[in-house]
Amino acid sequence: MAGRINDDDVKAVRNAVPIDAVVSEYLQLRNAGGGQLKGLCPFHDEKSPSFHVSPSKGFYHCFGCQEGGDTLDFVMKVDHLSFSEAVERLAAQAGITLRYEEGGYGRGSQAGERTRLAEAHRAAAAYYREQLDGPEAEIGRRFLDERGFDKDAADRFGLGYAPAGWDHLVRHLRGKGFSDKEMTLAGLAQDSRSGRPIDRFRGRLLWPIRDITGEVVGFGARRLRDDDNGPKYLNTPETALYRKSQVLYGIDLAKREIGKAGRAVVVEGYTDVMACHLAGVTNAIATCGTAFGGDHVKILRRVLMDNSRSEVVFTFDGDAAGQKAALRAFEDDQKFAARTSIAITPGGMDPCELRLAEGDPAVQTLVESRTPLFEFALRSAVTAHNLDTAEGRSAALEEAAPIVARIKDAAIQHEYAVRLAGLLGILDTQFVVRRVGQLAKWARERSAARPGGDHRPRQPEHGAPPGEPPARPRAAGPALNLRSPAHRVERELLKLALQRPELVAPAFDAYGADEFTAPPYAVVRKAVEAAGGVGGADGEFVARVRDAAPDDTVRSLVTELAVEPLRAARGREPDEIYAGMQLVAVRLAAVHARIAELEGSARRLEAQRDHESAAPVREQLWVLQQYARALRDRGADAL
Repeated sequence: MAGRINDDDVKAVRNAVPIDAVVSEYLQLRNAGGGQLKGLCPFHDEKSPSFHVSPSKGFYHCFGCQEGGDTLDFVMKVDHLSFSEAVERLAAQAGITLRYEEGGYGRGSQAGERTRLAEAHRAAAAYYREQLDGPEAEIGRRFLDERGFDKDAADRFGLGYAPAGWDHLVRHLRGKGFSDKEMTLAGLAQDSRSGRPIDRFRGRLLWPIRDITGEVVGFGARRLRDDDNGPKYLNTPETALYRKSQVLYGIDLAKREIGKAGRAVVVEGYTDVMACHLAGVTNAIATCGTAFGGDHVKILRRVLMDNSRSEVVFTFDGDAAGQKAALRAFEDDQKFAARTSIAITPGGMDPCELRLAEGDPAVQTLVESRTPLFEFALRSAVTAHNLDTAEGRSAALEEAAPIVARIKDAAIQHEYAVRLAGLLGILDTQFVVRRVGQLAKWARERSAARPGGDHRPRQPEHGAPPGEPPARPRAAGPALNLRSPAHRVERELLKLALQRPELVAPAFDAYGADEFTAPPYAVVRKAVEAAGGVGGADGEFVARVRDAAPDDTVRSLVTELAVEPLRAARGREPDEIYAGMQLVAVRLAAVHARIAELEGSARRLEAQRDHESAAPVREQLWVLQQYARALRDRGADAL
């Protein structure tokens, strides 16, 4: 059984891998001000970015779904790893050798199951690459050469060859220390009729399929010989690593260009991705033996930083099957904020065939000559009917009007409604415009009536930065009244204590928890004190405060406060003057609250004619009133 990973090694891993470098492997991040970054959350669907990362603190927090934590928490959540597996993955990236409390330095047998499956895939990919250079793989190299791919291209995409024997890979991986069970769980081997494991891929050309981080999670294998009775393409089965509906081939190579250009090109096969990249279209990706679906949309939206300025271009063959696939893609159009377009390849050729026949410029021209997807869907619907008859025009209107009604932009929707009237030859343009508008209204009403479809404006919830989408209510903990200026300034002061402790030290450490009138903020103040206070803040300060939090709810709030941009940072960098204003505001609010309490006590005593007891209360009142006046007049100098 694997031992516990040494605590110092866990700390070294946390410090060695910057959180923004890890997160940016999964989603596009942009500047959020104040040293913060933001992007579309990988843990829930959202239309505008509410996922914030603080590189300086090493934490993330989503103001939409309230997920938050450090680098290890992110890797565990996004890749469904155990704590040990997350540490092992990041340690491998950082080149750190882990020590296990019960077993010395890390060995393969001590790694988590998912880590072992990833290591098996890595070893298999290297083995297959070596085999592609052997004499048996001549048929595979010829296949590539006939499609315009030389050795450099094969190396660039890590292509390999699986020997035709029954257990070549199995024997190779056994020699590397992998068990038969691990090979089977990884989808690299399968049980034979005799019960012994044999290679899943035999006598085939292989494409390694990588996740967004570049880790090999599966393979796509192409049939090469006539006596191979298997399918044309055989993929890795569903495993703990590989979910075909959640993987896009080439995303590891294309993600940088997709984010930079704000455009993704979706093609149909592995060779099409290769052809596009070699032709200079380096933002091309493909699904892995399945139709483009909702999970693929989620991956692309995060990489694109999905917005109205970005674009997704689908390429399909010009035949009937390609047109049908294009119309299926249109069904996903509304899931993107990005514009969606279609590029139909000429003569029924796919991008690989087009590059071979007409060269790299033809592939580039194909993408540049794209057509808006809803225009393609509209024309496809209209041309399916006989427009020479009233019945045909009516049927075409009923099929095409819902397509126009689905267009998100109202101005473009109106323009296409007018265009539809022209395509149908209907002289009463306003009749078509009204019909489209009616269908669009009904669709909005149906959406609002569905559970979770209420799109009415809501008051911002506590924790959301100005201008960000409202957050879902917290599962536990007292609700805060955002209309209270005291609560807002208490939040800002705690953010300063966690993000810029040097600006509020040493004054902050003299503040009592009772000066924070919002109960959750009072608990955070206690956690700051338990972590040594702002006077002892260092690179591990926020982590210590999180550790001192009494439960997960408070721990999540600490992360939130450590990541949320400071209000001053939106206009200028926070400085000692800004910090002093927050310190004074919180202290002044606490003083006023105490003055009100003492005034009430003094009046009750005086009403009872207990002037002897009322006198010291009045004396305290006078001292506090003078202190309040000094705070108002002198600001932070009076603290």
